[in-house]
Amino acid sequence: MGVAGNRQPQDRPEAGPADDFTEAPADLLVIGGGINGSGIARDAAGRGLKVVLCEKDDLAQHTSSASTKLIHGGLRYLEHYDFLLVRHSLQEREVLLRSAPHIIWPLRFLLPHHRHLRPRWLIRLGLFIYDHLGGRELLPASRGVDLRRHAAGAVLKPVFTHAFEYSDCWVQDARLVVLNARDACDRGATVLTRTRCNALQRHGSYWLATLQDCRTGNTLRLRARGVVNAAGPWVDQVLRYDESAASEHRVRLIKGSHIVVNKLFDHPYPYIFQHRDGRVMFAIPYERDYTLLGTTDVEIHGDPQAVAIESEEIDYICTAVSEYFRKPVVPQDVVWSYAGVRPLFDDASQNASKVTRDYVLQLDDSAAPIVSIFGGKITTYRKLAEQVVDMLQPTLGFAAPAWTAGATLPGGAIENADFDAFQSDCRKRFPWLDADVLLDYARNYGSEIDRLLQGRGAMAELGTHFGGGLYECELQYLVEHEWAESAEDVLWRRTKKGLHARADTRQRVSEWLKQRGLGATARGVSQAGA
Repeated sequence: MGVAGNRQPQDRPEAGPADDFTEAPADLLVIGGGINGSGIARDAAGRGLKVVLCEKDDLAQHTSSASTKLIHGGLRYLEHYDFLLVRHSLQEREVLLRSAPHIIWPLRFLLPHHRHLRPRWLIRLGLFIYDHLGGRELLPASRGVDLRRHAAGAVLKPVFTHAFEYSDCWVQDARLVVLNARDACDRGATVLTRTRCNALQRHGSYWLATLQDCRTGNTLRLRARGVVNAAGPWVDQVLRYDESAASEHRVRLIKGSHIVVNKLFDHPYPYIFQHRDGRVMFAIPYERDYTLLGTTDVEIHGDPQAVAIESEEIDYICTAVSEYFRKPVVPQDVVWSYAGVRPLFDDASQNASKVTRDYVLQLDDSAAPIVSIFGGKITTYRKLAEQVVDMLQPTLGFAAPAWTAGATLPGGAIENADFDAFQSDCRKRFPWLDADVLLDYARNYGSEIDRLLQGRGAMAELGTHFGGGLYECELQYLVEHEWAESAEDVLWRRTKKGLHARADTRQRVSEWLKQRGLGATARGVSQAGA
């Protein structure tokens, strides 16, 4: 059984500094707790490997929680002739929808036709390819709509009279990362959050890594037969730890920023807008009361740890969407914003928007192999993980086949992936639960709702209400089963209740965690599979 959070190593080292501990040897060390790292740890653990994953911060704290939160083929990638990427993404879209129907669900996007930009015939052709390239089974096909009669037309300027409607999927991105880590842990992996890899050296047939607990400063030495470098924006930094693993490639850092405003429309249809610079802009219903707008493509050369949205990006997003909406969006409307760094493979493109979103896997298959990951999308993470573990199979010498394509994630055991039927069943089983709370729990935790509500039969038994729909029972669950240690972990990654919470909620949550020995400097130890 793996441990959710850090655990104290038990074995003394055979070699190395006398004040260090040494973890029992692992088959695979995965560096990075974003979507790629957690997906690889899950796949490898499910094939019987002894896996250790280390993440210097919280799971999904950086790139993987700063996406547009879509599981999609990438309609605009067709213009860049990335047909293989679009095909793989469309195939994975339905695989992932079946694996986690609680945190992934279909959306019908509206693409208004802008008569001064792409011609209507070109959009129709692109959507025809989009419908048929990936073997679509679950989602409906695209169609043309008259915005003068469609519900989505009322908030748009009258000049926009025609649009195209097509399917893609929404995902709660940070939860997807956590659920992959949960499944890895349930299958025997050790997940070490807030644990930095400070050194990595190859010694013949194994690697020796120095890991440091970022809360306490304590270090341990870990011996592993293989390494996966899934450090995202820090992938090159990890490679520089050992000269024998030096990369011939380099990562290109592209910042993407989003803003959130009070909801701009009441219908459920998200928009994808064409922009005059060739990019596209999304306007997506978000967290019931808001609209998510983005994104940007800005190349950066500084520290990705300190990335933040710039005023110019806010202006850019507001201007782009205001070309379509009757009521302009202005910077003063922004209630929240976030920015993340996409660690893309440097393909020498002049335009940051045209840098490929496909992933590149670099394998050094010596006696102690290391795989480094450049680029990638949330949509293709599962396939990426499968390929990485397959690449390691000859050197690490295991025979277990790939398995994740037909497996559900924690909470995803929903019959026929029918969330509506599951929600209806939850109403019958938990009639005492407030309707909004029930929907929130069903969406966030799926079939794990029984574990969350175990032993409770009334709203009063959910414990203290901290605001924004956060009750003590959920907070306790996130600490015990999902590595949550800080108010930010809970309010902005495991959930988005920070958008709905009172001004004092963060402080109250922090105090609750502090009373239990958690927080910025404390060690959190819990059992995910208990």
